Amino acid sequence: MSIREHTEVLELGFLCAEACASKNSGKRAKNEPKCPIRTEFQRDRDRILHSNAFRRLKHKTQVFLSPVGDHYRTRLTHTLEVAQIARTISRAFRLNEDLTEAIALGHDLGHTPFGHSGEAILNEICPHGFKHYLQSVRVVHYIEQGGKGLNLTWEVKNGIACHTNKTAKTREGYIVRLADKIAYINHDIDDSIRAGVLKDSDLPKNAIDILGRSKSARITTLIASIINNGVADIHMSAGVKKAHDELREFMFQNVYLASAAKAEEAKAMSLIEKLYIYFLKNPDKLPEDYKKIALRFDKDRAVCDYIAGMTDVYALNLYNELFIPKGWRL
Repeated sequence: MSIREHTEVLELGFLCAEACASKNSGKRAKNEPKCPIRTEFQRDRDRILHSNAFRRLKHKTQVFLSPVGDHYRTRLTHTLEVAQIARTISRAFRLNEDLTEAIALGHDLGHTPFGHSGEAILNEICPHGFKHYLQSVRVVHYIEQGGKGLNLTWEVKNGIACHTNKTAKTREGYIVRLADKIAYINHDIDDSIRAGVLKDSDLPKNAIDILGRSKSARITTLIASIINNGVADIHMSAGVKKAHDELREFMFQNVYLASAAKAEEAKAMSLIEKLYIYFLKNPDKLPEDYKKIALRFDKDRAVCDYIAGMTDVYALNLYNELFIPKGWRL
């Protein structure tokens, strides 16, 4: 018996009935020999972790565009916090932690530069539309590895595609959806207070009284609420969910849509639009991998994929190179 097979047997003895066990799961679009050491979901986690798109997350905006300081979240640190919360819940329920972690690590691979402002403008100007959760699936299926993709399992791709507004087919996928909500609301509060956009006293009192005054306390309350309701019907209790939703609405009204920290978003959207128009008119300037995508799909798809994969810094530097005059040197 191989190490992988031994692990699969151990899973069957430990995981709950609702879990997605590795044995007899993990179908891939392209069949390939199984690993003698790792389960299928462990392989997916490792492929995501070693992907180019995952590394680029460290230079992609979470909420604040190009913040000055080392302690603000990026899309990468957000992803790691989601994975930690999702694994905590998954372990408590005796679900498949490897599947949970793979979905969590891959859920934002398709996010644009400049956060949701980048997503909004690409959705507006690309005839195919743009949703970051669907783009994340494109990244792992069509873009990584020079267009070959990562050949991930169906369960992981389903969890990635459904992490925002649909119900995943596995309990592990649904947990990542909840973990994403828990993570971003609470770490965005933390960053907003650090940036001086909010004060602790600004937070809605009723929600804070229920959830807790610190980030750690709120996350603990939310996780415990989910766990206490059981794995058969995964959800927050009514009172906790109401407090969470109140806090989320507060953040939309005071940070995501209206804060001074978001004042640069119009410039970021204009930058992305100009890059999009430039490459649509000059597809020969696309990198070779994206020229192949243009042939396989169309120019709009290729340009959208290219821009969505950029980091904030790369997009800014490319814009300067293409559109900002350079000084004459003697």
